[in-house]
Amino acid sequence: MQSAPAIRLGLRENLGQFALLVLVNAFVGAMVGLERSILPAIAEQEFQLAARTAILSFIVVFGITKALTNYFAGRLSDRFGRKHVLVAGWLVAIPVPFLLMWAPSWNWVLAANVLLGMSQGLTWSTTVIMKIDLTGPRQRGLAMGLNEFSGYLAVAASALATGWLAARYGLRPEPFWLGVGYVAFGLGLSAFLVRETRHHVAHEVRTHHGGDATPIPSQREIFRRASLTDRNLSSVSQAGLVNNLNDGMAWGLFPLFFAAAGMSLRQIGTLAAIYPAVWGIGQLFTGAWSDRIGRKQLIVWGMWIQAGGIAVTAALSSFAGFATGGVLLGIGTAMVYPTLLATIGDVAHPGWRASAVGVYRLWRDLGYAVGALLAGLVADAFGIAPAIWLIAGLTFASGALVAVRMAETLPARR
Repeated sequence: MQSAPAIRLGLRENLGQFALLVLVNAFVGAMVGLERSILPAIAEQEFQLAARTAILSFIVVFGITKALTNYFAGRLSDRFGRKHVLVAGWLVAIPVPFLLMWAPSWNWVLAANVLLGMSQGLTWSTTVIMKIDLTGPRQRGLAMGLNEFSGYLAVAASALATGWLAARYGLRPEPFWLGVGYVAFGLGLSAFLVRETRHHVAHEVRTHHGGDATPIPSQREIFRRASLTDRNLSSVSQAGLVNNLNDGMAWGLFPLFFAAAGMSLRQIGTLAAIYPAVWGIGQLFTGAWSDRIGRKQLIVWGMWIQAGGIAVTAALSSFAGFATGGVLLGIGTAMVYPTLLATIGDVAHPGWRASAVGVYRLWRDLGYAVGALLAGLVADAFGIAPAIWLIAGLTFASGALVAVRMAETLPARR
């Protein structure tokens, strides 16, 4: 009888499964990219929605659903296993592209975004947790950089592809057939090739924490720490919320702002892809960089560079100006995104780390809803440009709060 292989932590030691999870997360990100460049245009042209708040309602629904699902995904993965939660997330996604293709009313689009939010919460959260499980404490920043690189580069590629297909064939249904392929590949890989990683957590506790039997806090206590009382975890949670607040604004308002400036549908698709492409590629470097220089300064400066990119977009009205703003926003977000997740891994004990990630991702993805709702209300009252300037100011203030409140969490740099 052949013995089970020894459990080892590290990216290189688990390269096959890690690479597979990177690929799975690319399909997860591509599902979001389906909507990135064309859904605001569908709202205006096919459903005759004029109010910005109504157009951005799909992001509000998506953000709230994803945020709540994120919270429960961490708890469910601890209880039932990571793989089961991952597969369940893909099953929920099956109807999404068909609803978007054939929706007879805007309410059907909102229903599709409820399912998309649930699917994203289950699948993306679980791939994050599984990669942290596999790599252990030494390369968390690199692991998160690779995870978010794959997801957001796929967001960009999918947004570019749907914009091109919409310009060539029309807004519906052709661009959404891509989603059928994404679900088929993502579900197949997750069900048949991905392996469970919970046993890596037990191994980490034994080898890196000396078998530490510290009692696991209650879910209420974990929520309280990550939201309010722990200065590092709560600083990360608010920065995550504001990061996705500006992303929700960019998702919903930027295509409308670009169209008002005279950009074509193909140009809007390209601009919608630049920001997540820079964001995705940049994370190849920024995650590993945070493992060397520490977390705090990357978060602070990343939020401030995001604010600068949003301000550039609001101030200029040419394709080159919009592209410059997108590049800056992508660079800043690349500095912040994997670093926030790595910080959770630094602070939280392995026994309750998945739940802490769930709380962080709850607050972070509520930012989509807050950003879309706030930006929509301000845009309806004062115009799109003032709404963009407001989000730039909030993003800068978030970086300042991290600078004042958070300590360095990377053990070697404390």
